[in-house]
Amino acid sequence: MTIYTKTGDKGTTSLFDNKRVSKDDIRVESYGTVDELGTFMGLAKNYVDDEEMYDLIQNIQNKLFTVATNLATEDSTKVKHHIVEEDIDYLEKIIDLYMGRLNNPTGFIVPGSGKKSAHLHVARTVCRRAERRIITLSKVADIDPLVIKYVNRLSDALYSMARYSEEKEVPVRY
Repeated sequence: MTIYTKTGDKGTTSLFDNKRVSKDDIRVESYGTVDELGTFMGLAKNYVDDEEMYDLIQNIQNKLFTVATNLATEDSTKVKHHIVEEDIDYLEKIIDLYMGRLNNPTGFIVPGSGKKSAHLHVARTVCRRAERRIITLSKVADIDPLVIKYVNRLSDALYSMARYSEEKEVPVRY
């Protein structure tokens, strides 16, 4: 089986519902950034020595395929899987868990005092970029509001895991 189709050689690609668009289309940019996020999360989980956090990250990676499918499909009637409120509740429980373990800290820190936290912070910033791309897409296309809410909450979950994983907290000095 070959993975190349040659159909993208002229700068277009197919969405999940087979509509052809330019490879720099904001829709492609948004689900491509979600793909990048999932990949960075895959990298981050391999530096995590906590099995619970590893499993949480892997579960989120799987859910990102639902996010990407929603973004990569213009015809919403062809989307088989959707983000639901329970998915957002799951992220909120992660946030509460890790921030609670830190006694709900305040103030800014310099991110990445160790490899675990550094990789999680990279994933967090890619998540924020994905959210910006999705917001841009939402200005020209109908996007499920729960997809936007999920990605927004995900960046907070990644922050809480990253902050918990810091080897030492280096406060920002202004």
